[in-house]
Amino acid sequence: MTDQPIRVLLVDDHELIRTGLSGVFELEADMTIAGVAATVSEAITSFDTLAPDVVVTDLQLQDGTGLDVVRAVRKQSTTVGLVVLTMHSGDDQIFAAMEAGASGFVGKDAPSAEVIRAARHAKVSPRSFVCTGLVGAMMRRTAAESTRLTDREHEVLLLLADGLGAAAIGDKLYLSESTAKSHIARIYQKLGAANRAQALVTAMRIGLLSSIAPGGRS
Repeated sequence: MTDQPIRVLLVDDHELIRTGLSGVFELEADMTIAGVAATVSEAITSFDTLAPDVVVTDLQLQDGTGLDVVRAVRKQSTTVGLVVLTMHSGDDQIFAAMEAGASGFVGKDAPSAEVIRAARHAKVSPRSFVCTGLVGAMMRRTAAESTRLTDREHEVLLLLADGLGAAAIGDKLYLSESTAKSHIARIYQKLGAANRAQALVTAMRIGLLSSIAPGGRS
């Protein structure tokens, strides 16, 4: 705990939430509310005037988003903590907050203690991003990237689903049979499949194919 309390600027367009969060922070001996704001413009003005240690902002605001607040503040300072709160805590929102320069990301359905922890972390390590769902989001992004097919591979996949073999696929796409086999091998590798049937099932599951033609074979 430091001698001076952590000064927090709260940004949310709902007065009830601002009041509730203010009460939560004021209960902490090492924290105090420096000010509150309801919009992006108010937040930026308040930041310039109050120079808080940490800004805790809602993601959805009337005149923009909390990411606008994060970017504007981060341009001015690398030492201010920035925590994003949101009801919409999907993977895209997590990565957007991280890329904007936030220190932390917390869902509004999280316990208040998690918001407090994120604010404390933001004060100490403003450029180190923390989020409870970050590991899962990273795993899902990695999995998606590892199964991403090139345009040519997707063409080959569709022909595999039609039941064509490597030679026929080569003829259709004006490729040599060996090149077609190379594409098929890469598709299997990306989809973690040992054969055509497994590749097609996986492709359907992750949305690369809408259906498998009756003539498809393993």
